[in-house]
Amino acid sequence: MKNIKRGILFLLLTGMLFAMGGCGKKESLKIASKPMTEQYILTEIIAQLIEAETDYKTEITKGVGGGTTNIHPAIVKGEFDIYPEYTRTAWLNVLKKEEMEKDDDTLYEQLLAEYDNMGLTWTGLYGFSNTYGLAVRKETSEQYGLSTYSDLAAASPDLIFGGNPDYIELDTGYTRLCEAYQMQFKDTKQMEIALKYEALKNAEVDVINAFTTDAQLAANDLVLLTDDNVFFETFDAGTVVRKDALEKYPELKGVLEKLNGLISEDEMQQMNYEVEVNEREDKEVAREFLEAKGLLGN
Repeated sequence: MKNIKRGILFLLLTGMLFAMGGCGKKESLKIASKPMTEQYILTEIIAQLIEAETDYKTEITKGVGGGTTNIHPAIVKGEFDIYPEYTRTAWLNVLKKEEMEKDDDTLYEQLLAEYDNMGLTWTGLYGFSNTYGLAVRKETSEQYGLSTYSDLAAASPDLIFGGNPDYIELDTGYTRLCEAYQMQFKDTKQMEIALKYEALKNAEVDVINAFTTDAQLAANDLVLLTDDNVFFETFDAGTVVRKDALEKYPELKGVLEKLNGLISEDEMQQMNYEVEVNEREDKEVAREFLEAKGLLGN
């Protein structure tokens, strides 16, 4: 009889311990990315740093179709907790602002205020921008002495511009660029994004519109010109997170803030290059970056 009572007591105590353990258990932090290499790397950096610095678990959903258009409503609903975003993408696609705020600090402060009303916040910016730029072949740069957009304007009558249709036809794109810098290219060719770098490499065009962290810039030894009159606004990258996730996971804010100012444009471009050109795993590239920064044990 004593043995039976002891057995029952043991089962009751064991059940209580499991119940108590279950009460304190936290679900995995759900991290989302847009369907692009840069975002895959960033989400890996976020997830690996969280798991290295805390006992929290993470779950990544890669390549959410539609990007911001679908991720933002999902994070508002609580389907995701964290994702990397770009300031002016949020300004245009989330806040639906028609007029672009030119001052980066003012824009960021307005983002913080309006995101707060949605139960979201930004924990800071990584230190790089994925911004429109103009790229030329190294030999073209040397032949015409090109280092800035103003230099390009002077040489533009001898050069052919290549760009994807969306950029060429965008009201704030090619036409406004030419007006701002008084560029008059010999010819303009429209081509799909995937074909631009090949066309530039083969000298079918002399100048293309690019993104400043594109892996192909490094892969093809191209020169990214300096926007000396600051025509293109910056799309600064940073972390968006649900406010209730910060409350539920008290160590999370401090961990995410360690990413602020950590990644330069050159470093992001090189990481993109490692994945896209050298065909390495984004997880491996992210880990090496964090190790190099002293944030992961070797």
